[in-house]
Amino acid sequence: MFALGIMYFLFDRSTEPTENFLKTKFRNKPVLVEANLKALHAGYSFAITIEALPSIYKVPPAKIKKGKYRHISGNQAIAWGFMAAAEKMGKRLFYGSYPITPASDILHELVKYKSMGVITLQAEDEIAAVCSAIGASYAGQLGVTASSGPGLALKGEAINLAIMAEIPVVIVDVQRGGPSTGLPTKTEQADLNIALFGRNSESPAIVIASSTPSNCFNYAYEAIKLSFEHMTPVILLSDGYLANGSEPWRYPTMADLPDIKIPEPKLNGKEFRPYERDNKTLARYWVVPGTKGLEHRIGGLEKEELTGNVSYESKNHEKMVMIREEKVARVANFIPELNVKGDTSGPLLVVGWGSTYGSLLTATKELQIEGREVSLAHFNYLNPLPKNTEELLSQFDKILVCELNRGQFCNYLKSNFPKLDYESYTKVQGQPFMVAEIKDKMISVLDQQVTV
Repeated sequence: MFALGIMYFLFDRSTEPTENFLKTKFRNKPVLVEANLKALHAGYSFAITIEALPSIYKVPPAKIKKGKYRHISGNQAIAWGFMAAAEKMGKRLFYGSYPITPASDILHELVKYKSMGVITLQAEDEIAAVCSAIGASYAGQLGVTASSGPGLALKGEAINLAIMAEIPVVIVDVQRGGPSTGLPTKTEQADLNIALFGRNSESPAIVIASSTPSNCFNYAYEAIKLSFEHMTPVILLSDGYLANGSEPWRYPTMADLPDIKIPEPKLNGKEFRPYERDNKTLARYWVVPGTKGLEHRIGGLEKEELTGNVSYESKNHEKMVMIREEKVARVANFIPELNVKGDTSGPLLVVGWGSTYGSLLTATKELQIEGREVSLAHFNYLNPLPKNTEELLSQFDKILVCELNRGQFCNYLKSNFPKLDYESYTKVQGQPFMVAEIKDKMISVLDQQVTV
């Protein structure tokens, strides 16, 4: 309390909030109220009387939308995003999970809301966790699971099953230092490759990434929306930095959240064909088992187009592989285009994805204030990439890709758009980027261009 009194003076804030808190918390123990208030006021008075303290800091009000705010961590936000999606769809949320750092807090949060219809299962292993989530979605509810790097590796076979059977399910990967058990309590972005490519055969999944603790809510909601509207698994990438970080978060209303349009079958007197598709999305229809007239076969063996019967016919297999690939590619028509912080062309574009957003944005803004020509493009949608990605990137002389791995996103961009000039800047120390590190690298790249 004494130290808190000093802090109130240093930041020119009223002690009234703490005074009210103490009077409420210890209302039945007035002696504790008096003792704490005396310590608080003594600290404040001490700060006023000594001359060794620095000047008072004044923090202006944040320029944010009006509304009701609370602080929220990334893992809490993910849990709440899933619950909001379930509420919007009128479905029950099922969360099957095996505890693993730093994803366990999502389970800890969801288990509190049994009264709201949330079902949680602490499974015996990672495989059981993802299979239970797939089963929940197959049964007509919202199946979700989460893990970290080693757990995502174990879930790969079941994710392939969901891709083949075209069952919606969301898999959260809260990334940590690896490989193997690696650095469980440290952050990293090194699971991008496994999220994009870490399954056997041709098995594309939608991959998105949150970039702040609060927008973990938005991208958890978006993961459900994309998965169930397009009838395919979605991998949501977070990491230890976002999971344990927190920031102010404005409560949305249900009206603020976009509708989730489930592809439901329309028989119109015809025989049901389980692999008949929506013309725009190529999503097959979501059918709850046991629905009269909609019985069908499902599983990991290749299916005949339209009928869903098991098929070993070679041309049918190739066609189904191409359809599943095109279905994911068409998601680009339903996600926002990539935007730039700063000029839309110039000598240098800084590119990042996921949790590096805060440090990259701050570094970019500081250099822009100093008169440097630099812009920022930050990715939240990774597969498919936004439709305007190549057009936007091609407007810059140099593209500096910053990430907490050994250059996985940079290599991914090179494979998609090989004609552009990239430079990779990486860090794998289990720590996020410091703003000073990013600024030094950006200045170095800009100065090299001037020299050349």
